[in-house]
Amino acid sequence: MTAPTITAPQMILARSAADAALAVLPTSRALVAGDPVAPDAGTAIAGQAVTARFTGAASGEVVVVVGQDLADALKESPLGELDLTAAVRPALEAASRVFGPVVLDPGQVMDPQVAISALAAKEGAVAIPLRDDEDVRAVLALALSPWPGEDPLVAAAAGGGGVAQRAPAAPSRGGGLDMLHDVEMEVSAELGRTRMSVRELLSLTPGAIVELDRAAGSPADLLVNGRLIARGEVVVVDENFGIRITEIVSPGAE
Repeated sequence: MTAPTITAPQMILARSAADAALAVLPTSRALVAGDPVAPDAGTAIAGQAVTARFTGAASGEVVVVVGQDLADALKESPLGELDLTAAVRPALEAASRVFGPVVLDPGQVMDPQVAISALAAKEGAVAIPLRDDEDVRAVLALALSPWPGEDPLVAAAAGGGGVAQRAPAAPSRGGGLDMLHDVEMEVSAELGRTRMSVRELLSLTPGAIVELDRAAGSPADLLVNGRLIARGEVVVVDENFGIRITEIVSPGAE
């Protein structure tokens, strides 16, 4: 069976999507995008895949396959197990937005072979290996219906005006934790908690006071992805609330 032909516009846009994804993809090595290929059973690498559909200026599906080293680093993070989908989502968003304003689905984790095989069955599927000097360390795969043709977006990408490329980073030698340094996580501050019945919740009106389980002047909790990491006092910074850290909470102490 003859492999599908990848057109010039597909090549240009696929490379631009790969460069955009690489700018925000957590990696322990400096990676570069290889030549786009038609995905098949041999395209996937050992690790985990995250796949998501997008709609808007373009409609399609994007898959990012990362090595097992990233999956293990997220699972064994000092902040507790972190979500692979959340860590890879910026790369999914960056790749899909090369095609214009789009809305990306939440995404899901899949086996790499299953994800790539499902995408390969779609018309116009393209995969871009992301490699270092030694081997393929990650894969970006795309399927659009239809792919954009010769339009201003393609011309801009071809001229380098569509996507800013990341300068190669120095190889990291610090182990799995280093690749998590650029992973974004939700940070929240908590003044206190309480429990209320449904009847009490329904009776709330503007001006009602809800008593929390913490004394006035007690430090607020700082949480990362719902996990307590520090405590501090509430301050005001340029008319915004902030937290001045007074205590770092050891893992397991909470």
